[in-house]
Amino acid sequence: MAIFRILPVLVAALAAGAGQAQDYPSRPVRVIVPWPAGGSNDTTARVVMKAVSESIGQPVVVENKAGAAGLIGANLVAKARPDGYTLMVHSATHLANAFLYKKLPYDTLRDFTPVALLAAQPSALAVRASLPARNVGEFVKLARSRPRGLSYSSAGVASASHLPMLMLAAATGVDLLHVPYNGGNPQTMALAAQEVDASITILSTVLPHLQSGAVRLLAVTSVGRSSAVPEVPTLAEAGIKDFDFTPWIGLFAPTDTPAAIVGKLNTEVRKALDRPEVRKTLQRQALDPWPASPAEFSRRVREDSDKYAALIRATGAGLKE
Repeated sequence: MAIFRILPVLVAALAAGAGQAQDYPSRPVRVIVPWPAGGSNDTTARVVMKAVSESIGQPVVVENKAGAAGLIGANLVAKARPDGYTLMVHSATHLANAFLYKKLPYDTLRDFTPVALLAAQPSALAVRASLPARNVGEFVKLARSRPRGLSYSSAGVASASHLPMLMLAAATGVDLLHVPYNGGNPQTMALAAQEVDASITILSTVLPHLQSGAVRLLAVTSVGRSSAVPEVPTLAEAGIKDFDFTPWIGLFAPTDTPAAIVGKLNTEVRKALDRPEVRKTLQRQALDPWPASPAEFSRRVREDSDKYAALIRATGAGLKE
């Protein structure tokens, strides 16, 4: 008999959720970007959410709430009402932070609902132009012949440019000298200035140095080739089996946001990513549009969280306060 008492409640809840999605959005939507204006996260949010706004007929207001590697803005979203009117565009750094800080004001997996992937941030293994290695095989052979004789720059310990190099070193058995810098631009400038031998860096940062002839790209770190440099093979194609390190930018909502609203937002984002002008604008920034369902994005979040946890532990990085 209990089931007959529960059924009307479930039916009512489902009807309420469907009604919310049908009426959503009825007012402006706020999107928090926990990074400064002008970066990849900000650009992606503004380009994609402008198209979403045009489709849903409501303003979508992008606000930058930068600080503490994204923690400040993420905390605002974690504490917001789960009604679809406060969202977050964040990078995969959101996952890494869980393993870099002793205590966060939120739970990275429990307090957020993955809504939609927006774009991949392709990275590439680059070397200084004068290094006698024209492909991945030659680079690995050279590194094996000089244990700790080749150096590589990163944007900092346990950064998204440090972790894939650890993966590459583990997969090939090479021993490289790590030289951490304070940020992606200094990291790439060091490579272009011949201060280090190699680096795994985001394409948008390294492309100007490729065009000037200061660096050479050997492979991209993603599963598929990048539209920005389609002639450059993946590390997997270059012989590093199953290699995949693909930083991404995605849209999140507070946990308990109704599934119907999450689904509607995902549909609108995917429609936006299908628009030629959106794709072209992102690709000009060396960003690859990445449509995915909420379930696919959630699976990626879980898998990458496990991957980042293992890699960050391998760096021996101390936890930040």
